[in-house]
Amino acid sequence: MELVHIVFGESSATALSGAFELDETLKGEVLYFEDDLSVGPLFILDTKDGQSGRKQWWNQLTGAQVPVVAEGAEVAPEEDNGDFEKFRQLKALLKAEPEQEVWIWAGQNARDVCGYYWLISQMYDFAGRIHILYLNNLPFLNEKGGLFYPTHLHQIIPKEFLKAKKLARPVSLAEFEIDGDEWSRMMNENAGIRLLEGGKKIKGEPTVFYDKELLSQVTAEFQKAFKVIGLVTGKLKYPVMDQFLGWRLKELIKQEKIESKGELKTIRDFEVKLPA
Repeated sequence: MELVHIVFGESSATALSGAFELDETLKGEVLYFEDDLSVGPLFILDTKDGQSGRKQWWNQLTGAQVPVVAEGAEVAPEEDNGDFEKFRQLKALLKAEPEQEVWIWAGQNARDVCGYYWLISQMYDFAGRIHILYLNNLPFLNEKGGLFYPTHLHQIIPKEFLKAKKLARPVSLAEFEIDGDEWSRMMNENAGIRLLEGGKKIKGEPTVFYDKELLSQVTAEFQKAFKVIGLVTGKLKYPVMDQFLGWRLKELIKQEKIESKGELKTIRDFEVKLPA
């Protein structure tokens, strides 16, 4: 039976799939979860209300238009083809196929580690069949043969995944318990941003955590929002989603801490500068 590989983000899925042509034993379905749980609300995310609240936050972030429903009107059930539906299908597969194994691949970054905690908190019933490959603080070779320490799976070339597969090990019962508790802690803390401090240690910070960095890159002259964001992410060890930083810029505009021109849509549509 082929493995089910789990990664976080489409770019990680593409990188891992490239290794399948080099090793038949790795071959399997790659399931990737799209949501970056290192940012935004997590409160009661194990309930429909929590999931709805997070979706509303994402709509705010991306500027998506949410249809207004008249009072008393019936709302058609929303089709959800996102992460929660993918996870539901995965659990159904594991229940139907008692031999099915799952490998969770995680790089040394907050997105992957938060995603791992979310999954593990819900997979205790399948202990012994869930494996983890956590590529933290490990040296790999790049395309030129140089040694480097990747933080994300998409930085790893296909043949180097063959070396990484030896790290696969079952998640222990103790880890299911401890890491499940960590997920509960993260949901209750409900920080705006979650940073990886090393190992699997996640530290919560307020939503405004990067505002100071953004303001430090805004000048007296107008410059494109994406340029300001690029200057900030270029300094960070672990990059943060452009969309998140773009949302923070818009919030700073609302607070009149910076001025803007252009439509406040994507980070390529507007410019920012310090108030005169």
